[in-house]
Amino acid sequence: MSEERKFDNGWFPYEPSKPARLLSPIVLAYVGDAIYEVAVRQYLVSLPNLRPNHLHRSATGLVSAKAQCAILNFLEPSLTEEEKDVARQGRNAKSGSVPKNADVLEYRHATAFECLIGHLYYTGQQERIEEIVHKGIQFMLKQP
Repeated sequence: MSEERKFDNGWFPYEPSKPARLLSPIVLAYVGDAIYEVAVRQYLVSLPNLRPNHLHRSATGLVSAKAQCAILNFLEPSLTEEEKDVARQGRNAKSGSVPKNADVLEYRHATAFECLIGHLYYTGQQERIEEIVHKGIQFMLKQP
């Protein structure tokens, strides 16, 4: 980071090596995964039941590839064209691996969701992240 510039969009002063639009979708997903995980954990800690096992099971239900895929499908009609484009790039990115608990389609949609969150983070759109996370959690809580 140069002395003249200051990265104001993130939680920490470490700006990315390139502008967000030039970062690989996999890199955006890498950061988006962490941002979404923290958001879900913060949400769960806001609830009255703080038993560690309950927190872990609840978090897993919201951050799994299956859940992220469902959230993206639910949110897609309300995404802007730019957000849809970012998600599409994330969905089409080749990561080289698939987790053991998800099929390829779910994993690609989860990567798209994480890519979107990473893009929003690096473009300083905190309110939009909060809106998407809130809508996603509320949607998942209504699922049987």
